[in-house]
Amino acid sequence: MKIEIDLNKSLHENASVYFQKSKKSKKKLEGLKKAVKDTERKLEKLREKENIREEKKAVLVKKRSKKWFEKFHWFNSSDNLLAIAGRDTQSNEEVIKKYLEKGDLYFHAEIHGSPHCILKTKNNKAPETSMKETAEFVACFSRAWSSNLGSVDVYSVFPEQVSKSAPSGESMKTGSFMIYGERNWFKKTSLSFGIGIKKEEDFFVVISGPLDAIKKHSEIHFKIVQGKNSKGITAKKLKKLFEEKVNGIIDLDEIISMLPSGNSDVV
Repeated sequence: MKIEIDLNKSLHENASVYFQKSKKSKKKLEGLKKAVKDTERKLEKLREKENIREEKKAVLVKKRSKKWFEKFHWFNSSDNLLAIAGRDTQSNEEVIKKYLEKGDLYFHAEIHGSPHCILKTKNNKAPETSMKETAEFVACFSRAWSSNLGSVDVYSVFPEQVSKSAPSGESMKTGSFMIYGERNWFKKTSLSFGIGIKKEEDFFVVISGPLDAIKKHSEIHFKIVQGKNSKGITAKKLKKLFEEKVNGIIDLDEIISMLPSGNSDVV
């Protein structure tokens, strides 16, 4: 290391010059260290943002195309027959006017606040298992659930017995229909309900309905009973339970939409 000395200055003056230079260099070094730390912090934040973007992309890359009946309450019976029911006044109207066909069977619970339900058949006939399960399906999505009733009477009729024509002097509100003729009763139908998930291609689909049918069609399932928790809390429990067992993300809103109205719990 070479040190230049100005011979026109005293030893003390030369030392003072080098002392001042060292102070400047030290400040520059401290500034450089601070700049390096600031840069490292900025880079780390950028990496975190990029990771979040990548995670969001991974979630949003694929979205399952839903089937036409999934806008309603629905389930597939143990005999693989499709049943659909309205979620509200408007969809109850749509279920009957648009989807009730001659070969189907119509179901309704004998309680104010029951959905209109169709069991899709070809000749107005279905196995006893499917009939029982459809009655349970209607019972669970009726007001019987939120009223904490243990059972409710349900009946079925043929499509031609369901009419929008009201008796003389009366009018029919949206979502209301008249039932004429003899009814096939399912007395004291229990509120047996389950929810599960099944794999369809690259997606996990949430299914719900009568417990026996859900057991048959799902890879993982849980029994749902009337309880003290809101739909939201029960759905969050189910989401956690499902995701602990499968390598995938289960949509919370989809779980909520598949539960009966009213409080419930997982057993």
